[in-house]
Amino acid sequence: MATIKDVAKLAGVALSTASYALNGDTKVAEKTRTKVLEAARQLNYRKNGFAMDLKRSRTNTIALILTDLSGPYYSELIRSIQDVALANGYDLIACSSMGGKDSTAVRFLRERRVDGAVVLAHNITDEILLESAGERFPIVVMDRGLSGDGLINVRVDSEQGGYTATRYLIDAGHRTIAYISGPSNSSDNALRYQGYLRAMHEAGLEEKAKWRLSGNFVREGGYSATKMMIMQGELPSAVFYANDEMALGGFKAFEEAGVSVPNDVSVIGFDDIQLAEYVRPSLTTVRQPKHEAGSLAGHLLFQMLDGGEVNDSYKLMIEMVERESVRKLGVKSEI
Repeated sequence: MATIKDVAKLAGVALSTASYALNGDTKVAEKTRTKVLEAARQLNYRKNGFAMDLKRSRTNTIALILTDLSGPYYSELIRSIQDVALANGYDLIACSSMGGKDSTAVRFLRERRVDGAVVLAHNITDEILLESAGERFPIVVMDRGLSGDGLINVRVDSEQGGYTATRYLIDAGHRTIAYISGPSNSSDNALRYQGYLRAMHEAGLEEKAKWRLSGNFVREGGYSATKMMIMQGELPSAVFYANDEMALGGFKAFEEAGVSVPNDVSVIGFDDIQLAEYVRPSLTTVRQPKHEAGSLAGHLLFQMLDGGEVNDSYKLMIEMVERESVRKLGVKSEI
């Protein structure tokens, strides 16, 4: 089945232009519209009928599309955006992007089954977002620096967060620092890794390939990556986990192996999920403003739905949270 991307390619226009032409937007020149419609005819492209109905009326519903609906980080984000939706008299549908281009989430975007969407899902491609967003269908993305018609991005400064976490370990005397990463296609993970490398290079330290392992941003992944690191027989003095969920998995693997945190190895995370304060040792981490980011994304979406003008990019700052899981070398912990 032909997609709007195929239509745009055949017509020789941008995805957004093809979308405007097919939706009857008056900003598209008649010559360009004719070219796009002819390409659609040749490819037997058909728009979803429900999407066409939504051009004429609102659903009073917005979507929040997440990679995964489970986990403490996502639950706080859902709550913050739902509060904004309810305050504006709207319902919120939260759905997972599992399944990629064939997921229900992608159908919500392509068929415009809601009035707009907030997206925090690394497996929803830039092409799908560019194809779906427009003046009549605003999208706020929270995990990448993407811009285009109808697109706004809200980001936490993940690169600075990665740098701050690594610099904290270096300032505590650590010189061998592992990095447990999230998914390779996650922009946030890539930025945190860039920050890690910047701090390492600035201090004249070398990253060891065997100490860069993937945990896929989930607790089980952090556990498995840490088990693999332990099996190699040589441990770094500190580990930077790119999110707290993986760090908690690492805690379990270290405990099972008889490795003491922080006396044998120090651990730092990223996010500051609620559980980070209550595990033992409590987790030193980089706090990102989850509630503030979700609220901002929701407010921006409704501003666009109301026809207001907004900037196309917003960046929120991180904060270092010192707890018990990092030892300053030369100082014995009582934990």
